[in-house]
Amino acid sequence: MRVGFIGLGKMGRPMAVNLLKKGFDLTVHNRSRGVVEELLSMGAKAATSPAGAAEASDLVLSCLPSPEAVEQVYLGPDGIIQAARPGQILADHSTVAPATSLKLFSAARERGAGFLDAPISGGVPRAEAATLTIMVGGEAELFDRARPVFDALGDKVVLVGGPGTGSVVKLTNQLLVGIHTAAAVEALVFGVKAGADPGVLLDIIGSSFGASEMFKRTVPMVLERRFESATDVRILCKDLSLITGLGKDISVRLLMGALAEQIFAEAKGLGLGNNDIVSLVQPLERIAGIEVK
Repeated sequence: MRVGFIGLGKMGRPMAVNLLKKGFDLTVHNRSRGVVEELLSMGAKAATSPAGAAEASDLVLSCLPSPEAVEQVYLGPDGIIQAARPGQILADHSTVAPATSLKLFSAARERGAGFLDAPISGGVPRAEAATLTIMVGGEAELFDRARPVFDALGDKVVLVGGPGTGSVVKLTNQLLVGIHTAAAVEALVFGVKAGADPGVLLDIIGSSFGASEMFKRTVPMVLERRFESATDVRILCKDLSLITGLGKDISVRLLMGALAEQIFAEAKGLGLGNNDIVSLVQPLERIAGIEVK
């Protein structure tokens, strides 16, 4: 199967590398040329536009940072939809609103192509290890055809429902990521300021009812002062904005989600937007007059 990949950022680049390692015929496109040159040296081909990548591929994957970028790549001039054809499969790994996924599904169908919303979870380390979770919304027949490619990228690949449901599941996950990270840094600073050893907190709470994956991720990174970004604060700001907006549209109360959105926006406003989400601990440390280490 000929595969196209558009968007070679922090997540997209290691995903594309894994496709090359698994022997797929890969055509790539990215705004920045440096990473394209790197992949060309590994055996990929290059396209000069999203449409060019689509023309060269049976399955086109995209992994982009924002809903605006997704719509531009799919629906803009020289976009994927412009080159889509009957029998082709398009799959978007980006985090967007379900309405965006449904819009792309309809646009692809008008061209006779299929569309899967296939957002991912696991961060850069799991993208590099090809152990991502991939939550796919769409038609079962399309999912089955795309499955060998998805299996080269993740170790938990699930068809979660019809078109748009992959995006619903991903936003639900991101709601918890935002809330749990905000809670984790608050609990960590509270415990340390009150006299607890942070290593003890990680050990005990990590095996108690208060544990969460985000707590177990956050504490070691804070102790090592590793604030360089694996998952950007600004990305969670975008995701939480999508979530609270959808909550209003469907009349679901999201009090904790709205609070998490404000906390992340505060961190972004303090200049932490390009830092990892665990850097939310830094404003709390300043307020409490301590440094967790």
